[in-house]
Amino acid sequence: MYAPAALAFVVVYKASRMMNFALGEWLMLGSRLVATGIHGLGVGLVAAVGGSAAVMVGAALVFSRLVLRRLVSRPLISLIMITIGLGALMRGASAIVFAGIPGRIGLPVPIDPLIIQGVPVAADKVLAAAIAAVMLVAVGVFFRVSRAGVALRAIADDQQVAMTAGIDVERYFALTWMMMGVLSVLAGTLWTVVSGGGFGVVLLGLKVFPIVIIGGLDSIAGTVVGAIVIGVLESVAAGYLDPIMGGGFSHVASYLVLLAALFVRPHGLFGRPDVERV
Repeated sequence: MYAPAALAFVVVYKASRMMNFALGEWLMLGSRLVATGIHGLGVGLVAAVGGSAAVMVGAALVFSRLVLRRLVSRPLISLIMITIGLGALMRGASAIVFAGIPGRIGLPVPIDPLIIQGVPVAADKVLAAAIAAVMLVAVGVFFRVSRAGVALRAIADDQQVAMTAGIDVERYFALTWMMMGVLSVLAGTLWTVVSGGGFGVVLLGLKVFPIVIIGGLDSIAGTVVGAIVIGVLESVAAGYLDPIMGGGFSHVASYLVLLAALFVRPHGLFGRPDVERV
């Protein structure tokens, strides 16, 4: 379940080299919109997800047109502060707009668990994992095969050269944020199904950074590996180290690994190191 959330971060960074520090708020907003459609409007899950995705695409497009297009070629700190400010705005507004809306979201699957190799596993978790895998494959194929994906990779390599070649950088930046909006809805919904929803989904954004640093900021395959590493690490730490070190150490363990990765391999397991001729 960590991988789809990290994927929403990687999609933006892979194309624009921009770090979205408001990712947790985007995930929370996506899940809250779906919950509002189900509990507030009384529509089905598919309609709620589709409507929420449309709203998020519109919000991402407005943000891109009104804000990001003015920040092209600006210093990185400007982009970082914009996303931090956007996150604060989204948290405050969501607390008012979605007050009283239940956070739970369920999948239409049997309640009885599935027995896999003698181990009972919740059916909704199996379905959520399958959907997450499809998302990862679809985005990977998009970047590798499609014309738009190739253009986004070219922009990531060198914006100035891409503009010289006739690629509309602003339009493709808007496309990446629209993709991020859709992925935020799907990832936030899947996380809510498996681990609970509400405004606490914002904290999922903090889990993304160890994953993308370990796997590689611009690598989709690294997103999968990093998500598995962090998920297994937290589970092992919760089972074996929390009783010794005290409760909550499992939440710190991933950030200790993050620091170690920055010292040993700062570009991640599958990321590309930036090499410049000086």
